[in-house]
Amino acid sequence: MIILAGTPIGNAGDASPRLIELLENAEIVAAEDTRNTLHLFDVLGIENRPRMISMHEYNERERIDELLDLARDHDVVVVTDAGMPTISDPGFQLGAAAREAGVTVTSVPGPTAVLTALAVSGLPTDRFSFEGFVPRRPGERTRLWRALADEQRTMIFYESPHRVAEALASMIEVFGADRAASVSRELTKRFEHTERGSLGHLAEWAAEGVRGEVVIVIAGAPARIESPDDHVDAVLALVAEGRRLKEASAEVAERTGVSRKALYDLALQRRAER
Repeated sequence: MIILAGTPIGNAGDASPRLIELLENAEIVAAEDTRNTLHLFDVLGIENRPRMISMHEYNERERIDELLDLARDHDVVVVTDAGMPTISDPGFQLGAAAREAGVTVTSVPGPTAVLTALAVSGLPTDRFSFEGFVPRRPGERTRLWRALADEQRTMIFYESPHRVAEALASMIEVFGADRAASVSRELTKRFEHTERGSLGHLAEWAAEGVRGEVVIVIAGAPARIESPDDHVDAVLALVAEGRRLKEASAEVAERTGVSRKALYDLALQRRAER
């Protein structure tokens, strides 16, 4: 089987007993960077030296057949440099291929910067979306912000430290300077810091320079209050098709949550104006 194993995102003390036991007994480990994984073994006091296979974003597809063949008869542990495999890290393509091939995939859960940053952000955690890395090109960034302009869930992004100020400034153009957000850096490490405030404040803060691995968390857009004006045309369109005004108002009200009476009265007014 394939075992997706979460590794510490900064503090080696976050390695779970299950992870340590797994690595102590592993025969085959597919690692994003074998040098970093061997260093983790040393830090955790693990003397086991399993067969190491390099699997990163540039060669994952090439490794799939080899790893699936091994996983049919052996446990293949998959680790990345930090956090959970497949979460903006290698492992997704392998996992998808394993599903198609009927190879079992399981996990030894561990830390992830996504949930850690969300938890300390002070922003709503009941509904959220992880959007991965912020696009590097300005045009792609702007298109992404516009696509998310009405997103009501809290949004989480990874970003390179030297592009944080630029990313925040571009967010302001679409989300507005007053949108609540946070920037977390060096999570679980000695110099961990989370700056909270409006996007305007964070852009000014980041202009001085940000170091370390960064996660940006942004509050979702406020819920839009539906107005009868937004849906009265739908009522009139149904009436034009032969529906009674009362029935058309009730149908649109049920679909949108707008008051049936308000739609009915506004539709009567619009018809009188014509």
